[in-house]
Amino acid sequence: MTAKEYLSQAYWLDRRIDSKLEQLSALRDTTTKATAVMNDAPVSHTRNVHSLQDTIAKIVDMESELDRDIDALVDLKRDIMRQIKDVKNSEYQTLLELRYLCFKSWDFIADAMGYCINNVFKMHAKALRNFKVPEGLQ
Repeated sequence: MTAKEYLSQAYWLDRRIDSKLEQLSALRDTTTKATAVMNDAPVSHTRNVHSLQDTIAKIVDMESELDRDIDALVDLKRDIMRQIKDVKNSEYQTLLELRYLCFKSWDFIADAMGYCINNVFKMHAKALRNFKVPEGLQ
């Protein structure tokens, strides 16, 4: 695994968490929807009571999965932070933290660090060369 691949894991896990949060919100919305239809057609008095129960069970399962993913993200970010601290150059550390822990854009990083974007790209390449992927993941 390259340094960039290792560092990017947190970003992709964060995106998956965001996606699951959206799905969870949509599931919750379905449990609160109730519509009344007014017409003269005969109505069946049996309703699917299991539908709401199934949706609630899906919500509980998704919340558990989300909790596990959030725990994994916190652990991964802690591990990445430890590895970034091993980089000797403090500017490289700042750049790596902004990009891979805070998920900031290149423009934001360039502005925050007071460099033009081309210098940030060059510094990023050097920072990745100085970053050590943990043993067993290389």
